[in-house]
Amino acid sequence: MMPGFIDNHANVMKGGFELQGINLREVNNETEFAQAFKDYAAAHPNQWITGGYWNEERFATKELPGKELADAFTEQQGVFVIRYDGTMALANSVALLMAGITKLTPNPPGGEIEHDKLDGEPTGILKGTAMQFVGKLIPLPGANENFESARLALAEARKFGITSIHDISDNVALKTYQVLKAKGELTARMYCRLPITNFENFVNLGIQIPFGDEWIRVGAVNGAIDGSLKTEAALFFDSYFSNPGTNGVVNDFAHDDRLQTWSLAADKARLQVSIEATGDNANNSALDIFENIARENPKWERRFRIEHAQHVADNDITRLYGLDVIASLQPYHIIDDGRFAKTLIGLERSKNVLQLKTFLEKRVKVCFGSDWPLAPLNPLLGIYAAVTRRTLDNAHPDGWFPEQKITVKEALELYTINSAFAAFEEHEKGSITVGKLADFVVLSEDLLTIDPNKIPDVNVAMTVIGGNIVYQR
Repeated sequence: MMPGFIDNHANVMKGGFELQGINLREVNNETEFAQAFKDYAAAHPNQWITGGYWNEERFATKELPGKELADAFTEQQGVFVIRYDGTMALANSVALLMAGITKLTPNPPGGEIEHDKLDGEPTGILKGTAMQFVGKLIPLPGANENFESARLALAEARKFGITSIHDISDNVALKTYQVLKAKGELTARMYCRLPITNFENFVNLGIQIPFGDEWIRVGAVNGAIDGSLKTEAALFFDSYFSNPGTNGVVNDFAHDDRLQTWSLAADKARLQVSIEATGDNANNSALDIFENIARENPKWERRFRIEHAQHVADNDITRLYGLDVIASLQPYHIIDDGRFAKTLIGLERSKNVLQLKTFLEKRVKVCFGSDWPLAPLNPLLGIYAAVTRRTLDNAHPDGWFPEQKITVKEALELYTINSAFAAFEEHEKGSITVGKLADFVVLSEDLLTIDPNKIPDVNVAMTVIGGNIVYQR
């Protein structure tokens, strides 16, 4: 028995909607891809098919799927399925027609409509902002669909021993959790971080961190500077080896002074500020914002957070500690991104990918989570990634930059008590201590004694929240 896992970064509602939609994560070739559409369309006629999360790298051809793989089975319904990293989508012919996309449609700023090299027709692949052409056509989910999404996500969390989640929330998610709580159906404690673009709503209401009860808390705001490494959207000082013409993508409100202005005002109102940053340039910019806040605003126990903090320059690791910034990491990206980082940014910069051991040695406060649904929700896979660093392609059996491995005990602390600290909740949860909430997970094996390479085979036997068994295998 251990303290319940606390996930520091997940999008619960988005993950739940993925579970409702078509599942293409395990599809290994074009034949299986088409068969999945045939089966799903037959079971769900006359409605949009969403979800997906395919990865064409699993295909022998490594080629992006085309609309024809879905068209034969979806003549009466639209298809809009997302790649596993969220950077592109596949639309079928029905959806392209509804969106008015033809061979003559120009690419929008920040996006691309992929065309067939022979006839120039759209292939169905929409990248970046081009996804909005079809995405905006999909009807917004109703209350019942939102509840179903949350229930599915909560069931997934229970299954993996997760008792608390730092959710990337919005107003719809917050309302949904409140209703489920009133019905006694909320089986994970939610630390809701709403978009920093709406921080003035908190200020006008006089809300300060931490606000709420043991089930739902608000008062944290979240903004993002850049995107992921695998999509060449992580912002670096130097250009990509794979694409010398770019060094990443900056989000609009981070490109000007708005993110800095909002962050300064939010912190002054005693709201916790978390900023998503992946590349070394983005992390440097986030630290600049925090440094400015610390200089301009009155001192308080603010607990700054950088979400992802995936590529941090050596001198900025020292700044993380000096500014008391929490590195809110998702370790599964080590074994995922480790397959292609060298190709994208070269060996030297790859050494800076999630330097877990260095962070801890330099006394940076670190916490762990998943980044679900862009990565698996299962905390055991995150722990496995942190302690073995064995990439998913098995190309590094001793670990990708093995000197950055941490111990199982350290990884467990980062997934429990440290994540509690990151939400101002270390006095209530994160350890099995008299007076704290009775949130536990029972595992089939002792993680501290088994071979770390066998951690993915461990099962959750029981999940307990507030003294109540909410899952039993």
